[in-house]
Amino acid sequence: MLVDQPSTRRREADLKVDGQVLDVETAVKDGILGGVGGGFGGGFASEKLDLKQMIEELESVEVPTVFICPISLEPMQDPVTLSTGQTYERSNILKWFSLGHCTCPTTMQELWDDSVTPNKTLQQLIYSWFSQIYLASKKRSEDVQGRVKEILETLKKVKGQARIQALKELRQVVNAHSTAKKTVVNNGGIALISSLLGPFTTHAVGSEAIGILSNLDLDSSSKSHLMQPAKISLMVDMLNEGSIDTKINCSKLIEILVEGDDFSAEKVASLSLLVGLLRLVKDKRHLNGILAGLRLLKTVCSHESVRSSFVSVGGVPQLVVLLPSLNNECLELALYVLEAVSTAPEGKLALKDCPNTVPNVVKLLMKVSENCTQLALSILLAVFNLAPEECASLAMDAGLAAKLLLVIQSGCNLVLKQRSAELLKLCSLNYTATIFMSKCKLTRTIQ
Repeated sequence: MLVDQPSTRRREADLKVDGQVLDVETAVKDGILGGVGGGFGGGFASEKLDLKQMIEELESVEVPTVFICPISLEPMQDPVTLSTGQTYERSNILKWFSLGHCTCPTTMQELWDDSVTPNKTLQQLIYSWFSQIYLASKKRSEDVQGRVKEILETLKKVKGQARIQALKELRQVVNAHSTAKKTVVNNGGIALISSLLGPFTTHAVGSEAIGILSNLDLDSSSKSHLMQPAKISLMVDMLNEGSIDTKINCSKLIEILVEGDDFSAEKVASLSLLVGLLRLVKDKRHLNGILAGLRLLKTVCSHESVRSSFVSVGGVPQLVVLLPSLNNECLELALYVLEAVSTAPEGKLALKDCPNTVPNVVKLLMKVSENCTQLALSILLAVFNLAPEECASLAMDAGLAAKLLLVIQSGCNLVLKQRSAELLKLCSLNYTATIFMSKCKLTRTIQ
């Protein structure tokens, strides 16, 4: 028979509170975590809370290690202790035994006695701890809901600086609490805040209102209301003239408005919007701004009628120049935009006329992801088909042939290999086989 190990059991039952290590019995006795001796313990009889529900709702809360089952790494609801002193969730340890194991999962000691003992003290402490956290969270949530309702009522009455202050406070609460977002939506807050946006709205009010709306879940009716020309015009103006936070929020809100099948990006894609977005993505000081701007550019440029407008404001060379400096996420978005633009005649011409297109795009092949490689190949094919002789020399100097062979020999999908072969053929049109192989610097084996 194994000898019981009180020191091990002690460690399992120890809990650190305010920097001090306490055993669970002392913690319950002193009411530190809301046990029967104090805290929230007295309120449990009147309203029995479900432990499973509390654990699910408090999923993001950091749970004391002693409450965690070593097998599932989840909080225990029915803890049981083995003869080794180790404690587990009952269902997990019984499943371990049912698989034929005769050892303690943590210590791997062989068990002569596979009986389990309910750890009622720990179970009570777990329940008390979660109850205390849950009730405190519920109280905070109720306080937040009450404050949001008060602010919404205030917004119906005040103007000027008082309105700005109310919007600022509401924005802070909404950004900090998910409960606040639901309360705004459920109490007509979206319609109220949207009504503050119009041709005579000051940028101070508009900035706060848009900051709130860009963080809410908008239904189709709310989107339709915000798609009014005067409101869109205000958002575009603020995208061009506001602070960096305001520009980002305007981009996010417009993206929310035009995403989905019910709303067309063409309704908002003015030249002023495109100019503002290009300014945003060129500001290297703010990575969040670059990402927000490119996301919206991708959305609006998915519409064929917008692509010519993007070309007309000089978007192609500006975006091509940025490619080497973008991170992977932004790079993929930029390539989506350029690939979409390359399907339009004016887009192909703009890409061909930009001296940086071929060298910058060639460098991206097989560098980031298969998706980026596919987009880059589409862009290069569009340019080559327009002017194969002119582009071939640039491409060869940029090392395109070696990159294409790498794609062909890799495990990429068949479409990429076919496009690479087609592009390689276009590169070779201006050269004899010998000169082409020489320029590619390929070995005889590859030949």
